[in-house]
Amino acid sequence: MKQMMQSGSMVMYRLGVLSRVLAAILGGYVLSALCTVMVSHGLPLGRADAVMTATMLSFIIYTCAVIWVFAVHSALRAWIGILIPTLVLAAIYWFAIRSAS
Repeated sequence: MKQMMQSGSMVMYRLGVLSRVLAAILGGYVLSALCTVMVSHGLPLGRADAVMTATMLSFIIYTCAVIWVFAVHSALRAWIGILIPTLVLAAIYWFAIRSAS
């Protein structure tokens, strides 16, 4: 019985780690991509310079997202910390595209 309890807690731990890995890889990618789009459109530089600067900044954002995911106490908090800024940036981008057309 005790081995079964340890096995169950081990499965939950591994699922939590899997969830954090997915949040870091997928959520971090989407967050950094949206930041890249927003920054490249907002910089008062030439198109190539703005894209290059935003792309370099995206590496920092992605790294911070990965660190955030593994630094918080729970996988739920990690997902929330990635999804809220991602949804805010997506909404801003959607409204900006919509008002431009």
